[in-house]
Amino acid sequence: MGSVDTSQKDLAVLVTGFGPFKEKYPVNPSWEIAALLPDYLPADRAKDAAHRSARHLPPVRIVKLPGAVRVSYEYTRDLVPRLWDNDETEHKIDYAIHVGMAGPQLVYQIERRGHRDGYYMPDVDGRLLEDETRHDEEGDKWIWHGAPHELCTDFDIDDVHRRWIQRSPKNLDLRISEDAGRYLCDFIYYSSLAHLWKQGKPRKIVFLHVPLHSDTESLQRGVELVLTLIRSIAESEWEKKKSVV
Repeated sequence: MGSVDTSQKDLAVLVTGFGPFKEKYPVNPSWEIAALLPDYLPADRAKDAAHRSARHLPPVRIVKLPGAVRVSYEYTRDLVPRLWDNDETEHKIDYAIHVGMAGPQLVYQIERRGHRDGYYMPDVDGRLLEDETRHDEEGDKWIWHGAPHELCTDFDIDDVHRRWIQRSPKNLDLRISEDAGRYLCDFIYYSSLAHLWKQGKPRKIVFLHVPLHSDTESLQRGVELVLTLIRSIAESEWEKKKSVV
């Protein structure tokens, strides 16, 4: 593994994916992609030396959950704190990538921000979030009381995006999005962002939207793009640390 320094502590990157979404989508590619990821980021295969990883990049461990995240507000709200507080994983998480399913267009989007309000679609259990009512009833004890309406990732998302594009096939449409959709994708993203915001910790999270296709070719493409995104994030953060030393 020429692109890593095995003398350093592993960098742990959590990757999550969602389970089935309604009868129309019995297979959610976001979880299938996450489940297919290796336990460690493979050695850098970039042929162009300019695109190879920093020589001293630490080993990157990819942490996966035992199963998919249920497309449920209640389940997700209960899960997220346990992810970051190490109740659900064996490893302290350094970074996280939440993956979710978008539409049929062959577009892959990393989301810059998550949203606190505006969740009016029922989840797979037919339940609404109803946080406006909950906020009125609970006041300052509401889980997101005082939190901003929007929270952004602390990754340099433009730098990550640039690196991601450089390392990916040129025929793929890789974008930055400003709206994660006000459903479970947006909800899990904001939940992670807000949990770390409340603790005063860096928000080293990003959300990735993938197309809804779940054939073998699409899943393998998704795996490669997630691995490339992980490497792009690790490189971006490594270079950021180097610049302040």
